[in-house]
Amino acid sequence: MTELHAWTDGACSGNPGPGGWGVLMRALDGDKILKERELAGGEADTTNNRMELMAAISALEVLTRPSQIIITTDSAYVKNGVTQWIHGWKRNGWRTADKKPVKNVELWQRLDEAQKRHQVEWRWIKGHAGHAENERADELARAGMAPFKEAAAT
Repeated sequence: MTELHAWTDGACSGNPGPGGWGVLMRALDGDKILKERELAGGEADTTNNRMELMAAISALEVLTRPSQIIITTDSAYVKNGVTQWIHGWKRNGWRTADKKPVKNVELWQRLDEAQKRHQVEWRWIKGHAGHAENERADELARAGMAPFKEAAAT
């Protein structure tokens, strides 16, 4: 049976500062890679959390039809936000339990909308722990950040 997987990561040089996001997507049949796609992008002035969210959003928005997908992130912020906190935020009019506005609300809303047409299983793994696909997503995130980091240095 074919499974669709995405490993996502975000990076930032300074927080805020130039940042990037990366996604490694694979269609797998067991251990066999049937198809692979890499995505990357970045922004001149952002935060690590925003880039983590953009990676997950990009993985979902690139899909052209409703899909079952497993998204693996090393961001507890993204994993916990999308599987737990978002329900309360929506009930509270996009406010936290202590009535403060949700940070990065437009990205959370975009992620919420992007996942509606898919069946998404969210997984968390420890970052920078030698997991090959997560390390590749990190490389893509740093590549997405590179042009913005270079521009900031000049």
